[in-house]
Amino acid sequence: MSTLDITAPAFAPRVPATRLRLTARGRRVLAALAALPAVLALAIAIVSGGGALASGEGGAPAGAFTQVTVVPGDTLWSIAQDAAPSADPRDVVDEIIRLNALSSGALVAGQTISLPVDIASR
Repeated sequence: MSTLDITAPAFAPRVPATRLRLTARGRRVLAALAALPAVLALAIAIVSGGGALASGEGGAPAGAFTQVTVVPGDTLWSIAQDAAPSADPRDVVDEIIRLNALSSGALVAGQTISLPVDIASR
């Protein structure tokens, strides 16, 4: 005859009790996977966002600027003094640099720069 084990039911399979352990490497992998959607969304926003934004602002009105062609020997200082003799040349030079988006004060003969029309009234 056979003996029956009364402590464990015959129909229930035995499952070993395990505990999930996550290593440092596993935590880094899970953190990277969790952050991936946010990184992708940020990358898409940077690539497609606001490179060239249109504005409803109109440009300067016609006749607001006059064009000056640089001749050999001209400097921003001399152009500023000719354009606005009564104004401080430092302020006028700064405005000319900002208006024309010049990276330095160096001018090239034949270069055309813009001056505001109201600069002479100062």
